[in-house]
This record gives sequence, structure tokens and C-alpha cells, in this order.
Amino acid sequence: MSKARTGSALAVLVLAAGLTGCGSEDGTGKGGDAQARPSATPPARAVQDAYDRTVAAGTAKMAVTTKAVADGQTLTAHGSGVADLKNGTSRVTLTSQGATVEQRVVDGVVYQKPSGGQGGTVPGGKTWMKIDLARLTKKGSAGRSQVTDPAEPVRYLKGVGSAHVTRLGTQTLDGTPTTRYRVSVPVSALTSGDAGQERELRRQLGGSSLPVELWLDEQGRLRQESVRLTLHPLKGTTPGQANAAVTSTTVLRLSDYGTGATVTAPPAGDTADVTDKMTRTRAGDS
Repeated sequence: MSKARTGSALAVLVLAAGLTGCGSEDGTGKGGDAQARPSATPPARAVQDAYDRTVAAGTAKMAVTTKAVADGQTLTAHGSGVADLKNGTSRVTLTSQGATVEQRVVDGVVYQKPSGGQGGTVPGGKTWMKIDLARLTKKGSAGRSQVTDPAEPVRYLKGVGSAHVTRLGTQTLDGTPTTRYRVSVPVSALTSGDAGQERELRRQLGGSSLPVELWLDEQGRLRQESVRLTLHPLKGTTPGQANAAVTSTTVLRLSDYGTGATVTAPPAGDTADVTDKMTRTRAGDS
């Protein structure tokens, strides 16, 4: 797998590991009353309410599995950690192809600490790489394709309509009864009204929606989320390099709601900001 394709696949890990960084926009949260039960709630309403009910749970343990395929090669990763669902922080240790990365998400910034021989990849001899999600967004769609705001995949569910949600049935996950849904998240909901970004994202995804599957428990909280997507190469790729699409499947599981989840940013002196480098690299696909 080329350097560029590997970078794209690893970007999926950043997205997955931050899926629970979804601090509530309005501070509201619904309790575990009977109406929260998916079986007693219209499908679209259950999915819309899942955001607030999950955030209201406070904290949780998380596990993530990602499989990405590009240029005929497969990259797999597994991770586990904790998340504070209210303030949007998370900590996860990811293992892929024999390498381990500790990742933290704090205040919209992703920090990654490679272990072992991978430590030399951090610029300036630092220990941690820093990726500022807000700055990537300001760089435009090319930056957004590398790493997406980790709050977005859950927040988008608040606005889905009944035509976008299908109840698939019930399933028990790790002893917890859940209801399973398929959700088609419109591309227009992912781009905040930016027509240029919407066109670019439609081209990258090869469609007008992002397919997501959800499993909600009897309190209406997220227990599992599965996202399968294909990202086609961006414009301006380097001639002669492989420009195959990256296909990925990411599964996130939440458990042990209420667990301890204190996450802090690493010392500033130990970090190297690679935000601009990631944007340039993706734009040139090198």
C-alpha cells in the first residue's frame, strides 16, 4: 500500500476513535424512561434521540475495529479506550500491522503517540503528533477528507428524517438487548451548507448519502455503530502514483456507561503540530 493510501486508511482510525467525542450542543439529555425504548418509539425518532441519550450517559468504555482496503492491500486495526461523552474527550490505544498508537482527542484536537520504532516518525524528535481538526476544516474539503470532526458522525443523526431510517430488528450484544437500524445520512447534512464541499464529498463517496448501521439499547443509547464507505481519490493527485479508492469498514462499540474517563492533552513541549503537513500531503497525494 502506497504512502498516500496508507495515510488515507489511517485517517479512518482517527475518525473512528473520535466517534464518541460528541459534546452536547444544547446541554440537554433525556433520561431512561419507557419512551426511550426503541421498540416503543418510531424509528426516526429513536435515532434522532440517540444523540442526546448517549451524551447524557456521561462516560463509557469504547472499542473500535477498522478494516481498510486500497491498492489490493488490507490494513486492519483494533483499539480500546474510554470517552467522556459530554465534553468530547477520548483516549484509545490502536494496534495495526504490529504497530501501536496511543490517541487522545481533547478540545477538538487529536494527539497521536506512536510506539516502538514508529516513534521516529514524529517531527522534531517529539513524542506526540498534533492534528487540529478545526484548522483542517478551514483548509477546505481536502483537509476534511483526511480527518473529520469526531463529533459529526453522531451529531448528524439528530436531523435524519423518517425516509432515511429503517428498523432492522433486535439483536443481543454482549448480553445487552438492542434494536438495530440502518440510516442513510444525506451528504448535504455533512457539509453545513457548503455547496463546493457537498459536490466534492458526493464525488468521493460516489453517492448522495453515507450508510450507517446503529444498535441502540433499551435506554435509547448507542451500543454499536458500523460505517462502511468508499473514498475515491481527490483531485490533484501526483502522476504515476496509485490512485485507487480506499474502502473501509469501521465498527465502534460502547459499554460500561458511567466508567471513569479522565483524558488530558499531552504537554505542549512534547507535541509536534502536523496539521498543515497532513493537508499538503493529501492535496499532493504524496
